[in-house]
Amino acid sequence: MTPAADNPPDANLSWTAEEHRRAGREVMDWIATYLTTLREAPVFQPVPSEAAAAMLASAVPEQGESIHAILERFEREIGPYPFGNGHPRFAAWVNSPPAPIGIYAQALASAMNPSVAGGNHAAVWVERQVIEWLKSIFGFPHESMGLLVSGSSAAAISGLAAARHAAATRIGWDMRRNGAHIVNEHGSPVRMLVYESAEAHSCHQKAVELLGLGSANMRIVPSDGALRMRADALDAMLAEDIAAGALPVAVIASAGTVNTGAIDPLDAIADVCARHGVWMHVDGGYGAPAILTSEYRMELAAIARADSLGVDAHKWMYVPVDAGMVLIRSATSMRDTFSLVPPYLRSDDDQHGVHGPPWLSEYGSEQTRPFRALKVWMALRYFGTSGYARLIAHDIAMARYLADRVRATPELELREPQGLSIVCFRAVPAALDADDAAIDALNQRVLASLQLGGRAFLSGTVLHGRSWLRACIVNPGTMPEDADAMLDAVLDAVMHEVRSYL
Repeated sequence: MTPAADNPPDANLSWTAEEHRRAGREVMDWIATYLTTLREAPVFQPVPSEAAAAMLASAVPEQGESIHAILERFEREIGPYPFGNGHPRFAAWVNSPPAPIGIYAQALASAMNPSVAGGNHAAVWVERQVIEWLKSIFGFPHESMGLLVSGSSAAAISGLAAARHAAATRIGWDMRRNGAHIVNEHGSPVRMLVYESAEAHSCHQKAVELLGLGSANMRIVPSDGALRMRADALDAMLAEDIAAGALPVAVIASAGTVNTGAIDPLDAIADVCARHGVWMHVDGGYGAPAILTSEYRMELAAIARADSLGVDAHKWMYVPVDAGMVLIRSATSMRDTFSLVPPYLRSDDDQHGVHGPPWLSEYGSEQTRPFRALKVWMALRYFGTSGYARLIAHDIAMARYLADRVRATPELELREPQGLSIVCFRAVPAALDADDAAIDALNQRVLASLQLGGRAFLSGTVLHGRSWLRACIVNPGTMPEDADAMLDAVLDAVMHEVRSYL
């Protein structure tokens, strides 16, 4: 039944200008207070168990509330318990604080609320402009293509899907029609393989499983002492597998692992991939933006040789989540992998009409797509590449400062080489005469105490079977005094554990 025009709903989408301004002022007051008082707040505090239980037990609202009441509820029930990544002493996972320009960009994008599947509207052209800028930064050719995606996990799926399609096409197999169970001309199954080091991010295994390749077909390439993929070992493995009749789909190289910041020898890996005709996917989710710094420009320059690249602007470009990117060298392969549109949406060249250029949804798995590009566009315009270079160099310098402090502290052991803005270290107190297992247990207890203590927040990792503390600094607000405070908190937790042990 159609509601009567003189009986509108109590809540509606048509606010007056004054209602918008009133709500906006309340929201902005909270944001301003939150962002400018983080340093004085605990780095992290978990949601109390009774509060979490109350949230889960709460019934769906039947009657609406005022915006003021909702914001008060937010301040009381949600605001006090952030993830912690905006705090200058949060140095756990690769989660940066949001650049303020990105916060406002996200609000503007939400107000416009376009679907960026395609068409001839501003959001489409902003995304295409951002893609062109990213090609320039990472050295991809103009004829390549890319998309803004949710993050490196989605970028891995996109890049490896295109790699799978390209590999199958080379041997005359229609992947989209026949699926991933390839057989050769003799009717025998062909094994499709993906290569990575043990330090590669787990999102790639997820992608391989989702794409039907199977994790049993992932080949782990040995690493050197710095936990970088060995190109010579990769070369030998590819030669052996190809001789055995397998079909290598892709090699995944890391432009900065999230475990230690190690950068695989990208140029040597690209040589190996070129020699064997294998797709090279570079995971630059964390480390790739360091190409903007003078220190890492040459080491990361071989990213330009990749067939696909994943990068997260919501990591080391400080853009609010979510803002991932995938670049693929062959725009044709990308479109052939994903394009499936009805006739009323197909557009090859209508740049002056309603349909616009080829739809972005033809280059990825999403049809309705959010306006992710605006916050990247505004951040790049605000900082410029030179501004980003300074911010990233600052984070690297702070990590080196922390590493120097660790190196000079007898109770601590630094894991070397230290890479990018990641510092791995562990407590090895002389007062505790213990074996490796006991040292591991000590560091695990120190980490738990540290994370719940509110003074600093690090993460833990395992390297060569041993437990380590791990600090990752991707916050330009982190200063030497914050690194000192992190270390003081660690040492206090270590001393507490040693006294308890003795």
